[in-house]
Amino acid sequence: MIKRRTFLLTLPLLPRLSRLAHAQSTTKVYRVGLLGPGAPFNEKNPVVIGLSKGFAKRGYKIGESLVFEGRAGEGKVDVLPKLVDELNASQVDVIVTVSYPGALAAKQGAKGPVVVTNSGDPVATHLVASLAHPAGNVTGVSEVATELSPKRLQLLKETAPNIRKVAMLWNADDLGMTLRYRSADSAAKSLNLEVQPLGVREPDDFNSAFAQMDQNPPDAILMVTDVLTLLNRKRVFDYAAAHKLPAIYETDNLVRDGGLMSYGPNTTEVFDRAAGLADRILKGAKPADLPLEEPTRFIFAINQKTADGIGLILPRSILARADDVIE
Repeated sequence: MIKRRTFLLTLPLLPRLSRLAHAQSTTKVYRVGLLGPGAPFNEKNPVVIGLSKGFAKRGYKIGESLVFEGRAGEGKVDVLPKLVDELNASQVDVIVTVSYPGALAAKQGAKGPVVVTNSGDPVATHLVASLAHPAGNVTGVSEVATELSPKRLQLLKETAPNIRKVAMLWNADDLGMTLRYRSADSAAKSLNLEVQPLGVREPDDFNSAFAQMDQNPPDAILMVTDVLTLLNRKRVFDYAAAHKLPAIYETDNLVRDGGLMSYGPNTTEVFDRAAGLADRILKGAKPADLPLEEPTRFIFAINQKTADGIGLILPRSILARADDVIE
């Protein structure tokens, strides 16, 4: 059974019912649905933290004038349509999604407006008609995968100039992530690199991917981030460490978890922009009239301890460019 997760975030986190009742009687309470295939949307979830800051900056009082309705698949993508139905039944004013599967489920089933994040290229995946004129019920924050994939490969190459073959792990059942793989594969040629494709669909597939790398050793690893690879990130970290392979990831939280380095959009900015779009929708704008936005700030993070563990001497030029070096 899927548990219903509704939560109110304030300081303190759970206000007294009388206080909430008073707030509801004097001001409109907006309900924002949160949808994704990953971890529960509690007060420690980065999505909740980022959106809360974004809405608070725009004058909302979290837990009073705005509440979140969180629905998380917890690793089960097939439950997302049912979770959308639950959000519809809760009469949320707008749904903010995380991931391509979450965005697709909301686009297909939501009765109201949808703001997408971390969903890959929304035009290539047919979530919207175009960035400037999305049409339909979807808008959000797009990605710049065609620019980021070459950048990640370039950073790998600069960090370890002798690499020639990069193993790429991604969820082959996720169209948004598959498009990232294709982008990296195309970019590799210009960098004189070869991409070793290792698409996975379930946790057991990682054993097969590791076996393929054992048989045909790569020089480095690039892992595309979605719920499947996130849940198995420690296995990738351990493999990279055991075989002394430099590896790059997409978000800095993976570097804090033990990955070597990452390059990707500043998630604080992404969720701030998502909150901004949702705010405009709550004030009457239609998603079809709101062009999709793109991130403008990116974070390059490095874990010095991980580099030391695999015997990698980081070039000074790489360390100088890093936004965050974790000792």
